[in-house]
Amino acid sequence: MRCSIKISHKSPTIKSMLQFSEKDKSILKPVYNFAKSRKVKLYLVGGALRDLILKRKKDNPDFDFCLKKGSLNFGRKLARQLKAAFVVLDEEHAACRMVKRIEGKLYTFDFTEFRAPTLEKDLLHRDFTINAMALEFKDVFSDKDLNALIVDPYSGGADLKRKIIKVTGKNSFREDPLRILRAFSFSCMLNFSLDKETLHLVKKEKNRIIAVSSERIREELFKIFDSSTAYDSLVVLDRIKIFEIIFPEIKPMRGIGQGPYHHLDVWQHTLETLRQFELILKSVKQNPQINDYLDQEISSLRKRSSLLKFACILHDVGKPGALRRQKGKIIFHGHEGVGLGLTRVIWRRLKLSNEEGRALERIVFCHLRPGYLADYDHPTQRAIFRYFRDTGSEALAVLLLSLADQRATKGPLTTALSRLRHEKLVKSLIRKLLEKQRQKKTVRFFNGNDIMKKFKLPASVLIGTVLNALEEAQAIGKIKNKKEALKLAAKIIKKDK
Repeated sequence: MRCSIKISHKSPTIKSMLQFSEKDKSILKPVYNFAKSRKVKLYLVGGALRDLILKRKKDNPDFDFCLKKGSLNFGRKLARQLKAAFVVLDEEHAACRMVKRIEGKLYTFDFTEFRAPTLEKDLLHRDFTINAMALEFKDVFSDKDLNALIVDPYSGGADLKRKIIKVTGKNSFREDPLRILRAFSFSCMLNFSLDKETLHLVKKEKNRIIAVSSERIREELFKIFDSSTAYDSLVVLDRIKIFEIIFPEIKPMRGIGQGPYHHLDVWQHTLETLRQFELILKSVKQNPQINDYLDQEISSLRKRSSLLKFACILHDVGKPGALRRQKGKIIFHGHEGVGLGLTRVIWRRLKLSNEEGRALERIVFCHLRPGYLADYDHPTQRAIFRYFRDTGSEALAVLLLSLADQRATKGPLTTALSRLRHEKLVKSLIRKLLEKQRQKKTVRFFNGNDIMKKFKLPASVLIGTVLNALEEAQAIGKIKNKKEALKLAAKIIKKDK
């Protein structure tokens, strides 16, 4: 497992010729030409060099630059010339960003001033050794081997070989406490381990993360969720009590037993649900429809699969507030409603988009619905229709979470038969949903204007009631033509009067 204190050593290997691709050079050339025309000496630093050495490609590339002074003025004028978006990230530290879409990809260019008199001392202020390397910008375009030209005073290249995350200095987390969480997001993204001393510093400085803005925490958290090993990282974050600093709602979940249907307390069950969900993700990779759904970007490049991992963490967050003891039994009646309220507080605190927030709320609130359907040997078509209607675009998300939730439940009263029935029901609903998506959308027999005109009714709540009833009846095959639809509509309207 990564994010551990174990350090892996590798035998030395012969370095291959290191150079940027012609594509990268063509993207970077306008920036270089602009800097050259203004006699500004730029250095390429951090992630771009790290990824070049690792031969790691990114969907939306980013390049970090530093210069002695004047970064805000330089970045603003460059963005104006290249017709790119520009934003000041941190006025105090003279950090700014230029963003430009080129051939369908979103390229990010960050500029900062030296935070020390020399380049080497500036690099000491970078977060980790693997990001504390630099290259004079003009050398990007040379034919020489960049291995010999990279400035690497803190042995970042060696740490890349050893596959470890190591702070540049013992004050790294004090300079920016977000780096505590970034250590884990880098560990996930690169599949690296944390250096022993770095992990010790994480434990020592962890409370400083309280001072970090929720937006910055959100970005690192979703980098962890975006990886295939989020569970491993969250287990370590949980073990050293960082996760509950970020989400105090977690602490009450610890140690709450759940009765004979469960083998874990609420919080350990939550983590196990995430583990099971990551296993499910691996098993559905061969299904393009499910993969396309999970790869959808809901907002700001954040994928539905990452949001669903967050939903795994939140799905039982309402249990401590709903806990009751009835006739010696532990019950959590209504915990999905309590959970919805807490989920709303959490997503707003993280400043997720409204679309992401609504999706999380719906998933948490509806996560028990597949289980209710599985209680019946043969759920009715009406019940199935209402499930799909109520969960909407999150229908598949809820089904996948329900599957992971059930697999994380292994108490003595959870029988093999009940588990099989649940799996069978969920998988049949997934097949039904995917088949429905491949078919043409059913055309309604009537719209609202039709109903108002035929029955001489004004616009009102009743029209919506009639339309919903007609849609349900059509979906389950109760009505098959306009004549039958009119008859049902008349019946509903008469009953309302």
